Amino acid sequence: MEDYLKTANSGTVWALCAITVVIAFIQALLYMRMAKKTAAKIQLPGEIPNKAFRIGLISAIGPAMGVFIVMVGLMAAIGGPMAWLRLSIIGAAPTELTAATYGAQASGVDLGGAGYTLTAMAVSWFAMALNGAGWLVMTGLFTPGLEKLRNKMSGGDTRWLAVLSGACSLGIFGYLNVNEIYKGWGNALALISGALSMVVLVKFVVPKFPKLMEYTLGLAMIIGMFFAVLYDLAVA
Repeated sequence: MEDYLKTANSGTVWALCAITVVIAFIQALLYMRMAKKTAAKIQLPGEIPNKAFRIGLISAIGPAMGVFIVMVGLMAAIGGPMAWLRLSIIGAAPTELTAATYGAQASGVDLGGAGYTLTAMAVSWFAMALNGAGWLVMTGLFTPGLEKLRNKMSGGDTRWLAVLSGACSLGIFGYLNVNEIYKGWGNALALISGALSMVVLVKFVVPKFPKLMEYTLGLAMIIGMFFAVLYDLAVA
């Protein structure tokens, strides 16, 4: 086990993984610069994009905490560089952990367990890369045509387009939430407490403290995680 981790955490692997992470970081900076240029071009008031940036930053704290926890676990099994790489460009912690586990099982061993050799780790790496490649291929091929499809479905009516986009978002997040509920009472409690706290914050707290509006999503996530941890501690 120590032999494969020595290879997984070698300077060469760190350097190779850093290339992709740096590219992703540069892309984020370019998107931010393009957004600022577009805002200036359409004469959007400066406080609006700044507020949107703060909202996105605060809202990302909850998901980032979950990703960080999974990354620590992955580092012990597949090495720090690959865990850092995969969760930096994909960010879907449960998916990456599942792909690594399936790779190990395909080799006839458990992830990070006895018999998990350099070959088994390579299979886990390949499974993670193959899993992410599907997303990249689909978005690369079909994303350019989605805007045309959306406009065609809306018939050029901006109000109907807003309703359509909202309905799609509700369907997506509803589907994801239902899957979480099936995983157990801890997940269900996190969902329910997070949703109720969001309602309380928006209906009762924000009217008194309007500046909290941009932080409500992040606060609701943290509250949901708090209650889920309390449940896990209570039943442990």
